[in-house]
Amino acid sequence: MWVWVSGSLPLVDAYLQAGLDALGDGTRMAIFQRLANGPMAVNELAGTLPVSRPAVSQHLRVLKDAGLVTDSRAGTRRMYQLDPEGVARLRAHFDQVWEKALGAFQSTVASSVAPPKKGEKDDKDSRGSRRPKKHSRPRAH
Repeated sequence: MWVWVSGSLPLVDAYLQAGLDALGDGTRMAIFQRLANGPMAVNELAGTLPVSRPAVSQHLRVLKDAGLVTDSRAGTRRMYQLDPEGVARLRAHFDQVWEKALGAFQSTVASSVAPPKKGEKDDKDSRGSRRPKKHSRPRAH
């Protein structure tokens, strides 16, 4: 789902933001990480966490509303698993963030070690360190 925020701001993926917000809670992040190993029932999850079964159910509902978890019925149990689309949305977001960060880093490194342009004199001596600038007036002894 896309929401237009302002004429000067880019479109925001509301599901992405909801997913990031949901994972900001430590218990929900722990549930998310456990579900990364495969589907689990609420009782199984509750047995691995320091919160009650009803609390786990509430956290699962938030993760489900954020598009990160799906559920299905297996007999009398409800099984929860990660939603591949929600995980892909998070992955795409962080891939984009890393690409921008690494691109900016590469640009910074490239500009700091760029060779002098034609016609410019390099101020480095043979050891690669900067030579002191010559002063226009003589120093007093």
